[in-house]
Amino acid sequence: MQDSDPIYVSLPVAAKQWLESLPWEQRRYVLSLCHIMCATPPEVQAEFLDDYTADGLVSRILQDKETQQRVNSYLQRFHIDLILTETVLRRYIRQFYIHSAQDTRQQPGLYLESALKLVASSKERNSVFNYILGFELIKLMFQMSWSQHERLYRLQVNQEDFIRAFIKPIQYAHRLNSVIVPRDEGQFFARRDYFVQRPDLQGRRLIELVIATFTTSAVTSLGLSIICHPKSFQFEYDVIFAPEPQEAIFNQVI
Repeated sequence: MQDSDPIYVSLPVAAKQWLESLPWEQRRYVLSLCHIMCATPPEVQAEFLDDYTADGLVSRILQDKETQQRVNSYLQRFHIDLILTETVLRRYIRQFYIHSAQDTRQQPGLYLESALKLVASSKERNSVFNYILGFELIKLMFQMSWSQHERLYRLQVNQEDFIRAFIKPIQYAHRLNSVIVPRDEGQFFARRDYFVQRPDLQGRRLIELVIATFTTSAVTSLGLSIICHPKSFQFEYDVIFAPEPQEAIFNQVI
């Protein structure tokens, strides 16, 4: 193999040495695998990569005890009932692959690239924790009423950015999927029961809505920002989930 070959040059040294050591018969197997992967739909690639890599990824991710403890601490602070066990990590690794495969806002070729980075890079593997934290928090926001959304965004330092990045996409998804159906929203003095309605979302439907609404990058970036900059996201459970007043709701809808 020539050092000037773009594919060959991009490989790690250990991979180059391994490829060069392969006899012709085994090189045929590598080529066959490459052909099959390229010709297979992304969802099937996700299934294969999960079966092939999950065990090794989980064991390596669990080596980062410090980040694991920090994420567990944030989950408790947000009143999210989840502990990062090996089973949970394996489920989320599989979901990460599927989320990447279904993310139509990215170029299809970027999916396999992101999966390979997750396998090869310790830094990328640790980003799984960021993805988990971001995804669980977005799930929580999907289950909030619009009134609770209002109290949440009012706590944030950059309110407009937060509304644009999270509140508007979530409320649009609520409308689009008939989770929340606004009535008489144009009438200021109308009693807007929908504004205080808690969405009935859980299980598979909740996960699918999050995946359809946000990219893997957006989810991971949210988790990363919280882990690296704790004050980037303000959360006060007693304020956000305070009982709704019985009188009519007059707040303007976002």
